[in-house]
Amino acid sequence: MGAHGKVPDMSKENTSTPTDLEIKDANLIFKAVWGDLEARHNRSTLVFPKEIIWLGGAPGAGKGTNTPFIQRERDFTAKPVVVSSLLDSEEAQRIKNMGGMVGDREVVGLLLERLLDEEYESGVIVDGFPRTQVQVECLKLFYHKMIELKREFRGTPLAARFRYPIFRITVLFVSERVSIERQLSRGKAALAAAQEGGGEDVRATDFNEDLARNRYRTFKERTYDALKSLRNIFHYHFVDAEGALEEVEWNIAKEFQYQSSLELDHGLFEGLRDIPTSQELVVHTRQELILRLEGYWENSRELLLRAVDFIEEVVMPDVKSHLTSGFSIISTDHPILEEEGAISILVDILAERGFHAAVDRREEHIPVRLDPKTHLIECEVKNHHTVHVRFQGSEIRRGN
Repeated sequence: MGAHGKVPDMSKENTSTPTDLEIKDANLIFKAVWGDLEARHNRSTLVFPKEIIWLGGAPGAGKGTNTPFIQRERDFTAKPVVVSSLLDSEEAQRIKNMGGMVGDREVVGLLLERLLDEEYESGVIVDGFPRTQVQVECLKLFYHKMIELKREFRGTPLAARFRYPIFRITVLFVSERVSIERQLSRGKAALAAAQEGGGEDVRATDFNEDLARNRYRTFKERTYDALKSLRNIFHYHFVDAEGALEEVEWNIAKEFQYQSSLELDHGLFEGLRDIPTSQELVVHTRQELILRLEGYWENSRELLLRAVDFIEEVVMPDVKSHLTSGFSIISTDHPILEEEGAISILVDILAERGFHAAVDRREEHIPVRLDPKTHLIECEVKNHHTVHVRFQGSEIRRGN
């Protein structure tokens, strides 16, 4: 359906193309595009987004539907750059009016120029690029240029603006059957909207099953294969987009979980990697807890049993009075906590029973004598302990 609400000819889609005289050498194309950029801009102003999500998807996969969710997942505030819209821009129209074709060189040039906008500096989604093998090769060359700029300005006052680039190749995928169903469903919805005087832009393929199938196969054989060729170079996210919206969003969130090795500068990551992640530390926690408890039973049984008595007599009464909050704080000067190893045993026993516990120790200096000659105060040092216990509190629901 065009801008005036007219339904396109459903009998066929124009698949003919003019004689292709366009240069297909990606190196020549990119060299020309980059030369044009440097002619218009100083190198110090060639600041591109730190993170770019190159979003591709099968027809009917829901790129437009899921883009807002991806933006929220990555904390992007700028609107996505939709390549098909670039081809309708004033610059693209100028090229067409001069008798030119908006081919790979023009697409890459328009895109890189748009990505220089300051609003995209922290990150952006690019919808619909790359689609051809030439564009794939240009994407690789663009990445290397960004690395080159980062190295060039390292150690200068502008270094903070030229950050380590993150390219994420993201594919929303559905099967041929689902793609055709969704395309035709969109066409039916457009027809209904047209009858009510509304409507939005749709394709002729949304009204013809054979054309819808052909569009899907074109994506699968050209664009999908081109995107797959990048999976060993950049971060590659394959998202199953066939399910309900909530399921697809869950798949997207899982794909975009934070990974420091992907998002930090390589040097920074190497500087931090000797510190284990929390997941690495806790992976065998249960097995290690069991081994420690068995060791207490064999080697410190009497202390373990007294720790059990302390928990039953001192800790549990306070815990039971805080069942709704799930958090208990017990202040105590019980002598068992002064014994070597007792606190570790206490924490492990509570952990085995499903509680999260920690114990703080604070010294109290209690005045006991004043030396009349030196006027110095002699103090008795007494340790005071605070036991913090967290657990799953009770959920109480009340009616309206």
